[in-house]
Amino acid sequence: MKLTIYQVDAFAEKVFKGNSAAVCPLTEWMSDDILLKIAKENNLAETAFYIVKEDNIEIRWFTPGEEVDLCGHATLAAAFVLKNQENFRENTIPFYSSRSGNLPVSFQDWKYTLNFPADQFAETALTEELLAATDKKPIAAYKGKTDYMLVFEKQEDIETVIPNLSQIAAIKARGIIVTAKGENHDFVSRFFAPAVGVNEDPVTGSAHTTLTPYWAEKLNKNELRAFQLSERGGEIYCRLLNDRVELEGKAVLYLKGDIFI
Repeated sequence: MKLTIYQVDAFAEKVFKGNSAAVCPLTEWMSDDILLKIAKENNLAETAFYIVKEDNIEIRWFTPGEEVDLCGHATLAAAFVLKNQENFRENTIPFYSSRSGNLPVSFQDWKYTLNFPADQFAETALTEELLAATDKKPIAAYKGKTDYMLVFEKQEDIETVIPNLSQIAAIKARGIIVTAKGENHDFVSRFFAPAVGVNEDPVTGSAHTTLTPYWAEKLNKNELRAFQLSERGGEIYCRLLNDRVELEGKAVLYLKGDIFI
């Protein structure tokens, strides 16, 4: 079997920036085992698979370790592929996930706006395992649907923090978000998810479903500029709309090819 594969740098305006995702269009779902093996072979933070149906476009996301509930940068990458490589003509792409519901992506002026459900999170105790997750002491901790979020005093803390990856992998969560108020952006962050095969994710759209409502309340504003301080880095424009979050960014194609199974 031959499948088309794309690799797209998402939340980026040029290659080698933002977050790389593989995208594989399908006509029918293959076994979960095969999908996971493809993602593991790709060895990227995420591989998105989608099937175009009559009323929506079903999408799923796999890390090299497991299927996940939601992925922002791979959804953006899939939207880019549909618009620029697969001749999708509508300016709203009706993605649907059985794990996360309707996830429409709109396209205008070469920018993509993802519409995701806002995370439901609550403050939690700074336990010994959370304090051991990094070499710095956070000022607060929150638990969302899939991740913990640790809040620090200043941007420098996020820039220089050293994660304890083995400790983070042992915590019962997809990963840990670290964040602080930004110097040139409203807030900054990094994201570590060794338990699902991603030691540090370059730009994590799904983490911003937690970050956006948190910082919207703290800063008393619903439109925010965010920057993820990974080595590759990436800027995300965030907007809180009641129980939904909009994330805006661009993408660029790195490669197109075929895989053989």
